[in-house]
Amino acid sequence: MTPFSQVGAASAGGPTLDPAPPHPVDRQVGLRIRMRRRELGFSQERLADALGLTFQQVQKYERAANRVSASKLFEIARALNTSVNYFYEGLASVEDGGPPAMMNMAVHDLLLTAEGSELAELFTKLPRGRIRRRLLDLLRAMAEGRPEPDGKGEFVR
Repeated sequence: MTPFSQVGAASAGGPTLDPAPPHPVDRQVGLRIRMRRRELGFSQERLADALGLTFQQVQKYERAANRVSASKLFEIARALNTSVNYFYEGLASVEDGGPPAMMNMAVHDLLLTAEGSELAELFTKLPRGRIRRRLLDLLRAMAEGRPEPDGKGEFVR
């Protein structure tokens, strides 16, 4: 399997190459890099400086646009004061022979955004029970574009 698929023809007469989507494990590693960096309060620039990289390279690692080599992952783990295993937490064991299981892609994509990461962090600080359920009801209603759960007005889109 090649990392690129040939699609169409380039203006110079040759085929254009569209990158294949990132492998789920690469996405998981990138997400875990971002989560740990944010947990420690590090900016992308600070992590990049510690690794001798540009912040754009850190962004590419976090989005899984670029794969992280084993040696670079080791350096990242040291800079973020964690183990290399941390970046693979949440993946199913490969002993079952199936493809690596990971979190729902929508959750993954949410956590890659600044707002989503903050939302997840704040949500976990809410007491379990009624408040969390009401917040979820509100979000569902907003996402569906219907009136507020208590019937007082409509959501602006």
